[in-house]
Amino acid sequence: MIGFNPLCICFASQIAYSSTMSSKPKLAFLGLGVMGRPMAAHLVRAGYDVAIYNRTAARADALQTALTAEGLKAAVGKTPAEAAAGRDIVIVCVGNDNDLEQVLSGQDGALSAMQAGSTLIDHTTVSPDMARKAAEWCTAKDIAAVDAPVSGGQAGAENGALAIMCGGTGDAFATAEPIMQAYGKTIVHIGQAGAGQTAKMANQMCIAGALGGLSEAVRLVQASGVDADKVLSAISGGAAQSWQMENRWKTMVADEFDFGFAIDWMRKDLAYALQEADRLGLESPVTQLVDRLYADVQALEGGARQDTSALIRRLPR
Repeated sequence: MIGFNPLCICFASQIAYSSTMSSKPKLAFLGLGVMGRPMAAHLVRAGYDVAIYNRTAARADALQTALTAEGLKAAVGKTPAEAAAGRDIVIVCVGNDNDLEQVLSGQDGALSAMQAGSTLIDHTTVSPDMARKAAEWCTAKDIAAVDAPVSGGQAGAENGALAIMCGGTGDAFATAEPIMQAYGKTIVHIGQAGAGQTAKMANQMCIAGALGGLSEAVRLVQASGVDADKVLSAISGGAAQSWQMENRWKTMVADEFDFGFAIDWMRKDLAYALQEADRLGLESPVTQLVDRLYADVQALEGGARQDTSALIRRLPR
């Protein structure tokens, strides 16, 4: 009779675990700002081999140090190409069209080092036209591409609860989805290249409209002298309810506007939305009005870097 040897089971388990880990694709994450840093950290904690890059090198070094303190590690690339070399999937989260173009196709850009058969996941909010252009660059090199802008702000990134809107082929999405599950709560394939960005434009237009109405409502309540908390309790369960109301009513009442997604970035996104609406021959009067109000808030002290709920500052008490 063969005796029971727990060491054999332990050794076999280690082999199985090692095999599982080695089967994971190797990743690069380019762009470690307010959103990118926690997203990259989630991937490392999920067991992926991740190379990181940021144009401001100190941010990459800081993330590497933080991960080391947790007993984890990430390689740091000095250029996008260095970080992307030999990686199965390259993830980008930068600022705008120009930033994305520079990181992908500029000097030492990621595309110069990406191999045929790899996949690009772009979480940057860019214009739909830029997303389609990036997809064309990738197709020319036999690289799959997914435009995957996110919503949920800094808290959503930190909590791994982002909403992700995706454009690209079905095969590209199937490759990208398991990776994005490390930081995404809702992940939807909208359609072909650029469709994810179109969804994000719609998302930002909805937020702008909601905050416009919310700002006026809060000022009405404050001017009347009634209890703002009781008003929130009364209306937040009805047709007026929104994420903005649930999460920003009380902070707007308290003049607190430090929640990660700056007005500068919102105006960038609204410009893309208005540009796309104009291309399609559509009128967007509400979005245009809120964008102008945001321009006024930008001019106030600290306004440009405050959270989008600071729109209420445009309306005097």
